[in-house]
Amino acid sequence: MHYSPLNKMIREAVASGVKEIVLNNVLGQRFIGNGVRGDAKITINGVPGGDLGMFMSGPECEVFGNAEHAPGNTMDYGSLIIHGSAGDAVAHSMRGGKVFVKGSIGYRGGIHMKEYEGKRPILVIGGTSHAFLGEYMAGGLILVLGIGEEPTIQDRGIGSGIHGGEIVIRGDVDEKLLGVGAKKVKFNEDDLERLTPVIKDFCERFDIDSSQFLDTNYSRIIPASSRPFAGKYTWE
Repeated sequence: MHYSPLNKMIREAVASGVKEIVLNNVLGQRFIGNGVRGDAKITINGVPGGDLGMFMSGPECEVFGNAEHAPGNTMDYGSLIIHGSAGDAVAHSMRGGKVFVKGSIGYRGGIHMKEYEGKRPILVIGGTSHAFLGEYMAGGLILVLGIGEEPTIQDRGIGSGIHGGEIVIRGDVDEKLLGVGAKKVKFNEDDLERLTPVIKDFCERFDIDSSQFLDTNYSRIIPASSRPFAGKYTWE
């Protein structure tokens, strides 16, 4: 089935008051949940295509499979629960809600995430990520648990150009992996208290024992300044 009629059917169903939608045999259909508003639950069995949940505001999409590039792109509110892995640019420009990926993600996860007033987007990665995690990040939280990975992240450019929000990574992170404008600070008990509800929420979704993650063995990466590239321009 082509993605255009599929997504039209989803939007019409939600608009009519349908609260639960199940999609079987999904294989690459793009834009599922795109712009959908409300409190519906969309269950996806298969592999959705790019931009899953783009501009979505409210629904929950649960994927029993992998996801392609940019799930959660500019998502305003709601949740994406992905039981496999995901591609590049996960949570691109995400503005609110949460994206939970049980496995690993590709490059540039969380690029340009942002927050405004009461909206604070959350991206949690159960496995690991590739280069430029949190690039140009302007707000929100990225949490990487590194399940089955040692070290959690081995790729470079973490937080390159970050000027808001925070990236929290399980274990120690070699500072040579940090991007321009990012700095590593101590993760303390107050940070753990803040993140405990997020960790428990993620683990409950995937039937994982959360107790193994409830300590201070994390690296917290934040902006070194609010204008990381201020010295790179010439002004008249």
